[in-house]
Amino acid sequence: MSIRVIVADDQDLVRTGLVMILGARPELEVVGEAADGLAALDLATRLRPDVLLVDIRMPGLDGVEVTRRLAGPDVADPMAVVVITTFDLDEYVLGALRAGARGFLLKDAGPELLVQAIHAAAAGDALIAPNVTRRLLATFADRAPVAPAQPVSPLTEREEEVLALVARGRTNAEIASELFVGLSTVKTHVASLMAKLGARNRVEIAMWAYETRRVRGAS
Repeated sequence: MSIRVIVADDQDLVRTGLVMILGARPELEVVGEAADGLAALDLATRLRPDVLLVDIRMPGLDGVEVTRRLAGPDVADPMAVVVITTFDLDEYVLGALRAGARGFLLKDAGPELLVQAIHAAAAGDALIAPNVTRRLLATFADRAPVAPAQPVSPLTEREEEVLALVARGRTNAEIASELFVGLSTVKTHVASLMAKLGARNRVEIAMWAYETRRVRGAS
């Protein structure tokens, strides 16, 4: 089955380019386009795509608010949202991820990384551009540590390893390869982390790892 995608960007040329890139992939189907945040919210609510690709700066509602309404902590059935922008400012990155985005890319990331992010989001994974991940790590390294929310039960040594890799944006397949374990084993550990941390998705796992300083250094 194809992955159904909605593309939301207020710049006609950019939106057309994104649609062309995604439309050239046989496994992807662009089912809608939106030129502003309100239209994106309405279209996504009606069509329920597998992934919403949304620009962070749009008239009406910005990408962060659209993401919060479709994938935020209070949403019962959150949608997979990937945020794409020309701006890599820390407040945009953090705002989008806290709002529930499963991916964050800069518009110069290239077609392959864009397609990877769509696939990752549709599969329940998360992909954050490597340069953005490095900025996130640097941002949290410069902050005073927060009082960490404690897991409901201690993390195992293997869960700590998986946690660090999830926080660095690795997919399940990449984690399995790095740790020399099966894909099903990785999925079990990720599910356990979500349960212990009260996280709804991989990005929330990553944010917890950053905020509690479980992860240091570049990705």
